[in-house]
Amino acid sequence: MLRSSFFCCAVVLMFFFACKEPGPLPETPDSPTRTAEEEAGTFQIEPGFEIQLVASEPLVESPVIIQFDEDGRLWVVEMRGYMNDMEGSEEKQPVGSVAILEDTDGDGEMDKRTVYLDSLIMPRALGLFKTGALIAENNALWITQDLDGDWKADSKILLDSTYAANGIPEHSDNGFVRNVDNWYYSAKSSLRYRFQEGTWIRDSTEFRGQWGISQDDQGRLIYNYNWSQLHGDLVPANYLSRNKNHKPSTGIDHGFTIDRKVFPIRTNPAVNRGYIPGTLDSAGRLLEFTSASAPTVYRSHLFPKEYLGNVFVMENAGNLVKRNVVTEKGILLEAQDPNPGREFLASTDERFRPVHATVGPDGGLYLVDMYQGIVQHGSYMTPYLKEQTKKRGLDSPGHMGRIWRVVPKGFDPKPFPKLSHASYLELVKYLSHQDGWFRDMAQQILVERKDPASVAQLIELIKNGESELGKFHAMWSLEGMGKVNPDLLLEVLKSGSNLLQTTALRQLEKPALSDSVLLFRLEKVISELSENFSEHLALQLALSAEVLGKETKVDLLSQIIEKYGNLALIRDAVLSSLEGQEYDFLQKLAAEKSWKEASSDKEIFLEMLTTAVVNNGNSEEISGLLTLADEPEMGWKETVILTGMAIKAADAETPGLVSLKSSPKIFSRSDLPLEQNRVEMLKRLFSWPGHQPSSTIALAGNLDEKAMKQFANGRQKYMVSCAGCHGSNGKGIARMGPPLVGSEWVLGNEIRLALILLHGIEGPIEVSGKKYDAPEILPVMPSHSTMDDGDIAAILTYIRNEWGNQAPPVTGRTVSSTRHLNQGRVYPWSAVELKKHMENLASAPKP
Repeated sequence: MLRSSFFCCAVVLMFFFACKEPGPLPETPDSPTRTAEEEAGTFQIEPGFEIQLVASEPLVESPVIIQFDEDGRLWVVEMRGYMNDMEGSEEKQPVGSVAILEDTDGDGEMDKRTVYLDSLIMPRALGLFKTGALIAENNALWITQDLDGDWKADSKILLDSTYAANGIPEHSDNGFVRNVDNWYYSAKSSLRYRFQEGTWIRDSTEFRGQWGISQDDQGRLIYNYNWSQLHGDLVPANYLSRNKNHKPSTGIDHGFTIDRKVFPIRTNPAVNRGYIPGTLDSAGRLLEFTSASAPTVYRSHLFPKEYLGNVFVMENAGNLVKRNVVTEKGILLEAQDPNPGREFLASTDERFRPVHATVGPDGGLYLVDMYQGIVQHGSYMTPYLKEQTKKRGLDSPGHMGRIWRVVPKGFDPKPFPKLSHASYLELVKYLSHQDGWFRDMAQQILVERKDPASVAQLIELIKNGESELGKFHAMWSLEGMGKVNPDLLLEVLKSGSNLLQTTALRQLEKPALSDSVLLFRLEKVISELSENFSEHLALQLALSAEVLGKETKVDLLSQIIEKYGNLALIRDAVLSSLEGQEYDFLQKLAAEKSWKEASSDKEIFLEMLTTAVVNNGNSEEISGLLTLADEPEMGWKETVILTGMAIKAADAETPGLVSLKSSPKIFSRSDLPLEQNRVEMLKRLFSWPGHQPSSTIALAGNLDEKAMKQFANGRQKYMVSCAGCHGSNGKGIARMGPPLVGSEWVLGNEIRLALILLHGIEGPIEVSGKKYDAPEILPVMPSHSTMDDGDIAAILTYIRNEWGNQAPPVTGRTVSSTRHLNQGRVYPWSAVELKKHMENLASAPKP
């Protein structure tokens, strides 16, 4: 019986180990080159998925960007000149190309290569259209086309000599995504392009990202930076930047998550700052993103439903791909790692370099694996990395590369449909397809064909279709064809979903500007909507209000601020539509009964309006602000107006902007709610007989003219990001945050203060001899790591020189070096831990 039981257990164990999936091949000390088949054995992937080879060298070499065309052909940008040796000796040579790969036998693996265009110098962007492509190479953007149907470029015409003019591969325009609004957008760029009426149009737009760009189902642009894995736009392009008098703090370049942690499955010694303590863990593995790129939104139903809308981020230095679950929180977006401790995909092969991705027509996630040793450009390579690269043999060979496809287990490849042969009826139907690739491609083809017969079908879809996204794409198809239908849009605006209503508003703006009757009808519909509108609709109403008549606009924006003025994005949106009318709007709000009592949101918005009035530079309005503030009893509104004027005056380009006949009587009052130095700052806006302000001003001896601009910018950033916890007066808010006035944490070591903003701080903290802990304050102050170095430096400079604080300014370079030297810190500090860390830094030997 005992023997029998033992035998049964042995059989069970054998069966278990036989069924258990083998783990990835272990890493090797010297990181040798592997064949694609060998590399396939190095992957660890999320359960339920497998990774399949799509192409490898010699069919593809040094791939950096891929896109599928309407017939399922895979276009590949090959940057063959990038760092094939330590010197980057091929960087200026015409060795790059754009190739088209095809799977001719339907087995899921590419077997045919057509060179569309070769002899390119460092190609870096690809935007498909009709029978050609926008291609960036040699620091410029070119229009290329195949004119005879052989899929080889026959023409190459310069479109923009300034595109990618910076020249450094890590910091030049790249990518391209054809957005639902029919514009092509790039990463690391403030340019966008569109083909309209037979002509390519170039336009400026907000600057976005570093390498790679994509969009979600609603057309929101998604991008990132090598140090911050996921950013995106919460509003359509070119709205928030319209008002020259206001600099927005939200909406564009929104950080989805402060989570920077990565979980490689191999050591990563060959990273640029691997010698800095905290960059690698005790096992030599990377702790946080150092080379995040190409965030790719999953817009297909091939994967399980919980993956729809996820964003995959490439991390080539850590040899992995991270998955983020994105959720809507009102008008904001947040992201989180669903499996902390294990990445969606990781490799033990140090040469696995995921640099780009796309979702194919089949729903597979296609990954670009540059497969080479050196990924850091020579301009930024440290001596440490050079040593590691040579030591590990990563400086050769070059010109390798693979493309992989991630699919659910059991996936059966099928031939791709050829949408180039689809009729307009079929294309309109594809607009309602469950997968984003089909919707995007059908819209693009419909817009490019401009078939008049398709217009009626598109209108029918918008009126009676069942798919919200189908209607959405149909509306943008008509817009791209120049067939905007105002009557139809007004009907959608009355009864559509939030997505369709906001789209209708966007598309009605231009025709309403040139048609007074249409504008009247639009205002009537908006007045009906304003009785009960959601956050999403309120946001677009605020953005679109610019085209409305003054009375309608002011009434609408007042209602929006009254209902949603607690939201920073709404405040920025309202101001974006008020250029030149900020003073009138400020007067209206100040007179409202609901504005009698102060709140932090009202204080912030009133100061934003005040700053915009000063920026507008109208002498009568600026003088009017003084008159508004000169009340017999000065309350919170008067204090905010005077404070806003004074801070803006500190960095005014033209001192004495407003010329007066005599000194304003307000300056003779003894009850001004401003410190004397702040009064002197305020006076800088004005000149009168006997008073001519200096061209420069210093605050408490710490800030020169450059730092004063930082101070003013820091005030705006602080009010949006920090005042909610620490108060506009810096005295702290009960159950939120401790005081900053006189705080040794603020006035002390600037590096320590920068570390708090970069990583956050948790637990009890002592300020000016008093201990603060939950529930008196929040248990954790979160990281502000998604902010750029300049904004963090501005906030620190501000809080170190406000409310009587006096300390030297903080530079963006200080924040940048602090960020880099403490790379790998992925958790908030405790006060005790941070103190110990600073002691260690002080005792460390100087280089």
